[in-house]
Amino acid sequence: MSWSFPIGRVRGTELRVHVTFFLLLAWIMVGAWMAEGAQSALVNMLFIISVFACVMLHELGHATMAARFGVKTPDITLLPIGGLARLERIPENPRQEILIAVAGPAVNIVIWIVLTVLIGVRGQIADLQSLDSLAQDFWGQLALVNLFLVAFNMIPAFPMDGGRVFRAVLALFMDRVKATQIAAQVGRVLSFALGLWGVMQSSPILVLIAVFIYFAGGAESADVTMRGRARGARARDAMITAFASLSPEDSLEDAARLILRTTQSEFPVLGPDGAFLGFLTRAEVMAFPEPEHRAERVADHMLTGLPALPSTAPLQAVLEAMSGRHVPAVAVIGDHGRFIGYVNRENIGEWFILARR
Repeated sequence: MSWSFPIGRVRGTELRVHVTFFLLLAWIMVGAWMAEGAQSALVNMLFIISVFACVMLHELGHATMAARFGVKTPDITLLPIGGLARLERIPENPRQEILIAVAGPAVNIVIWIVLTVLIGVRGQIADLQSLDSLAQDFWGQLALVNLFLVAFNMIPAFPMDGGRVFRAVLALFMDRVKATQIAAQVGRVLSFALGLWGVMQSSPILVLIAVFIYFAGGAESADVTMRGRARGARARDAMITAFASLSPEDSLEDAARLILRTTQSEFPVLGPDGAFLGFLTRAEVMAFPEPEHRAERVADHMLTGLPALPSTAPLQAVLEAMSGRHVPAVAVIGDHGRFIGYVNRENIGEWFILARR
């Protein structure tokens, strides 16, 4: 995710923090400082960091359970509205999806048990109304927040954890695409209710979460629908075959000429034998418009290590390859290892519309 930076790695999963998280932290600290002084600001900062540590553990719970089913989690990002674990794919087996979805809230339940039973902190549900002021003890309120995270995440608003459980249960009795569409529609209705509640409570965080649910649910529903339609299709069915290419020894001046002559967003870079080496994107060329850069080689600016699949590969494999970070397109390889075309996001969208039956 853009505007985020890594803070560590756990079992192959990169932990990232979005810059807006620090805006939230600064906003809470300034408010506490102005209201009650420096000590209050420090306590509030430590409390927010502790809450988001619990959120990170929640997301690692999802990642750990997903790994048991062979699903990788490339990264987890902390946002002001919570955490986001980016799974490589969502299992189509409903039972596996249910276990992955409940693994996160299960971690929060464990944290609550540790704080209340083993450490012995106390707190009442009514104290949730005073979380912002930290009127109760630090650990007691942290325990209550973990209970709140469980209850909130299990709301059946897709794509939240409860919404994923709801979708998976529906998928036990109907087609997964239809189940996703129903779950997404229910999520939209609940997002309106949550947004209205956020406005009534003067809570911008709740409003942001409602907006996230509305758009994220719709986006994932569209993605599942596309993947469902992609069943039976091959990479060759959606690939671009008319294109201009570059060699690694060409210059950015050569690439600039192609930009003026074509509408391509990315240019395949090929070796002398037609082997695929990488892509040079239009954005990369446009980022260096100064004359002193025009003589630089394409090899110094192209993206390498990108996915390349045979023309007979399932289109679903292309979609999965394109879900990776910094993957503008997927190369399609024909006989004898020669590059014959590529698939980008725009072309996938066009195929999706034109392939409707």
